[in-house]
Amino acid sequence: MDEIDRAILRELQTDGRIAYADLGPKVGLSASAARQRLQRLLDAKAVQVVGVTDPMAMGGQAMALLGIGVDGDPRAVADELAGRTEVIYSVLTSGGFDLFVEVVAPGPRDLLDFVNDVVRAVEGVREVRSFPYFGIHTHRFLWDVG
Repeated sequence: MDEIDRAILRELQTDGRIAYADLGPKVGLSASAARQRLQRLLDAKAVQVVGVTDPMAMGGQAMALLGIGVDGDPRAVADELAGRTEVIYSVLTSGGFDLFVEVVAPGPRDLLDFVNDVVRAVEGVREVRSFPYFGIHTHRFLWDVG
C-alpha cells in the first residue's frame, strides 16, 4: 500500500459514497485511475466499503461499552451476547477485561436492565464495568491509514 492508496482510504473515510470523478483529483489521479486503485484494494481484500448505521439515529438513546471479566472461556460469553439485538459488537481482549461489548438501548433504564438482567445473568460472567456514552449522536469510525 502506497501513499496514493492511503489518500484514497482517507477520502473514503470522510465520504464513502464519493464519486470517482471527485475522488481522483483529490488524490492526484484521474477518475478511472482512482477506480482501478480502489478496485485493486477491494480485490486484495485490503479494504471493504460498507455502510455503518448510527444506532442513536435508529432510536437508541443510551449506549455503553461494557468491559466484561469472565471465569472460563470468554468466547462462549461473546457468542451468547452477540446474538442479542442490543449488542453492536463484541471483541475478545487480552488486557484487563476478557471481553468488550458495545451496546445500545432505547433509554438509560433499558440499558441498566440489559446489563443487570441479561449480561450479568450469562454463565461465566464475573464482572461487568459499564462505560456509558452521553450526548453522542453519531459514530465516526476512523482508522489511521497514514
